[in-house]
Amino acid sequence: MRNHGFVKVQREAFKEALQVIKPSLSKQVGDLQKKLMVTPDTVHLKIEERTNGNIFSYTFIVMPEPYNCPVKEEITPFQTAETPKDKEEMRKSSGHTFQSTEKNVIKGAQTETVTTNLSNAYASDLLPSKDSKDLTKCFLLQVVNILLNYIKKTFDVKSKILDFHHPHQLLEGLDGLDLELSDHPESLEQLLVDCTDTLKYGVKTGHPRFFNQLSSGLDVVGLAGEWLTATANTNMFTYEIAPVFTVMETILLKKMYEIIGWRETEADGIFAPGGSISNLYGILVARYKQYPEIKRQGMTALPCIVLFVSEQGHYSVKKAAAILGIGTDNVIEVKCDERGKMIPAELEKNILQAKTKGQTPFCVTATAGTTVFGAFDPLHAIADICETHRLWMHVDAAWGGGLLLSRNHAHKLSGIERANSVTWNPHKLMGVPLQCSAILIREKGLLEACNQMRAGYLFQPDKPYNVDFDTGDKTIQCGRHVDIFKLWLMWKAKGTRGFEAQINRYMELATYFYKILKKKDNFKLVFDAEPEFTNVCFWYFPPRLKRIPKGFERDQELQKIAPKIKAQMVEEGTAMISFQPCGDKVNFFRMVFSNPATRQADVDYLIDEIERLGKDL
Repeated sequence: MRNHGFVKVQREAFKEALQVIKPSLSKQVGDLQKKLMVTPDTVHLKIEERTNGNIFSYTFIVMPEPYNCPVKEEITPFQTAETPKDKEEMRKSSGHTFQSTEKNVIKGAQTETVTTNLSNAYASDLLPSKDSKDLTKCFLLQVVNILLNYIKKTFDVKSKILDFHHPHQLLEGLDGLDLELSDHPESLEQLLVDCTDTLKYGVKTGHPRFFNQLSSGLDVVGLAGEWLTATANTNMFTYEIAPVFTVMETILLKKMYEIIGWRETEADGIFAPGGSISNLYGILVARYKQYPEIKRQGMTALPCIVLFVSEQGHYSVKKAAAILGIGTDNVIEVKCDERGKMIPAELEKNILQAKTKGQTPFCVTATAGTTVFGAFDPLHAIADICETHRLWMHVDAAWGGGLLLSRNHAHKLSGIERANSVTWNPHKLMGVPLQCSAILIREKGLLEACNQMRAGYLFQPDKPYNVDFDTGDKTIQCGRHVDIFKLWLMWKAKGTRGFEAQINRYMELATYFYKILKKKDNFKLVFDAEPEFTNVCFWYFPPRLKRIPKGFERDQELQKIAPKIKAQMVEEGTAMISFQPCGDKVNFFRMVFSNPATRQADVDYLIDEIERLGKDL
């Protein structure tokens, strides 16, 4: 058995530590495979040896304060594999080196050694079950090491976005990945293997060439906020158990009211689990405002109520109608213009038609940033109609809300200040780690009146503090995750102007992408005009299709192109971009910019990759 060490030193002893490592290497290691990585703060030397069927692994790491991280371990050699089981054991040993940790801490001229074995340790050996601070620290720092390695790979454009496998492969298990649950505990070593494998087979949504979703990117400050949130592990329903977080939420919501253009003392809101639930809140409160008796009597107390949304609006509006008992048949889709914006005259016509049929309109959901085209409904015109017919106006700005932070582009949401409620997802354009969504209500008190149930075991009126900070009776949930801290920390880190610069850069990238495509013969834009938002929709035409006359036959062939190119991209792990049909438009690519890691070079790469994969289709 070969041992290897971990050396932790003060910054001023850096050179001395390297001298400590060198003799160890020269004595133990011959002509082996070596991997050396040097950063401003650390030196990593990884060495692997395979001799006579035995596997040895050594890792030497020098790092300055404040890190005190027992990182690596010794590997028990296995004999040459004779059976599948032996092969599996050897794979685990060579692929995931977590068996034990030997930490050499240099203090002056003395060296103190502490060894921790993770292969024989279990969760029951960690705090708080046992007084095992060293073991707990060792385990958690190993997890941090895994995450840091993942983050490094995520931002490396040369790394794959994913290692794709089909669902049946993951269910059956591959490369030792076992997703099944057992009656018996796994060792801490195996849990670290599980963590590594989970990340290995997932998608790096922070990769510079991940363009697939509206929410993408990996903000390191936001990640730190999520780590702290998970460590605190508290609930948002009362100030009593989340004093700092509930006050943070109040402060941040006031900031969002101010940005929208509302009076902060008259508005209300909460953070909800995603934009779909925020939209549900908006429709729920809209119905309660007009029919407060619904809370006690149910739907039998109501006439046949209907609501309106554009045909490009988010499907969550219909889902909310189904959940609330309104019914999807009572969601009236309003026609859009060629760019995907709701046509106000069509909305007016639909409202009058509904009244003629004996239906009762109560709400209009406008969209600020549609999912596919990135369109902004004309909010002032819609607000005029809502005021004329005394309808609640909800604005789904889940995608486009962040644009309010840009002085160059906020005018695209002009009229949002007239809305009765707004959905805004900081986890999209602002890049906050999932999930982070707010439902904002212009009239204070409605959220609580609509949802309040006065649970005596949580919301006592005689607490020794201002119970206005107990937010749990405003929500449809009881338990509510702390989504506020990561956003608050990122706002502290960037400031409003930092978010503005980030969002302006996305808009510049969208324009750059549009201009490049305009010059390409084999690409055709869905809209031949500069993008209004960061969405850019387009087709790719292989040379073969360029020779087919425009018509049904060509459309049938074009329909297959985007899925085939996307499938090959995913298979190779080079990039990810979404596609979809829309109305009479066959499958086209939808490019979105919301990833802070993306640069112009990544945009150029995507275009080249589409041409490479599609030219022979």
